[in-house]
Amino acid sequence: MHLTPDAASPLGDRITVTLHALVERIDAFADGMLRAQFGVTYSQFFFLAVLSSIERPGHPDVTEMAECLGVSKAAVSKRLTSFVDAGWITLPGDPANARRVVLSLTPAARDLVANAAAALDASFTEHFSRVTSVDLGALHDDLKTVIQVLDEQSTENPLPTERPQS
Repeated sequence: MHLTPDAASPLGDRITVTLHALVERIDAFADGMLRAQFGVTYSQFFFLAVLSSIERPGHPDVTEMAECLGVSKAAVSKRLTSFVDAGWITLPGDPANARRVVLSLTPAARDLVANAAAALDASFTEHFSRVTSVDLGALHDDLKTVIQVLDEQSTENPLPTERPQS
């Protein structure tokens, strides 16, 4: 069952509900395509793609990866063995701190991320090629603007974490 924007539901027909429903469906689309073409789940691909985006010498460690994924350090640590066993990451360690676990992509994982990202984008674009009423390029630009505004908001004037008392 999927979340659907609906004026009669308690959540209503709101942009936040619509965006969440869209992300849910994009993730499902990506999962099906990636499983069929590359034998990986979207969750696995996303983990590797995030790692490829933030990887640099000595980084990221488990803490940095958890922050980027929005999950706990335990959640990242729990997945490491399967990624190492699959030949996608190595854990080179940190000579300055033996307890620090550094993550590094293997060449196979770099190829997987590059090929899967290109195929996923092409598949999504092809899927919507018959929908002439939606300009994916303009939508992409608009969504990047929304992200930028939200990022600026969070750094300039963070939203309150507690609701005001009435």
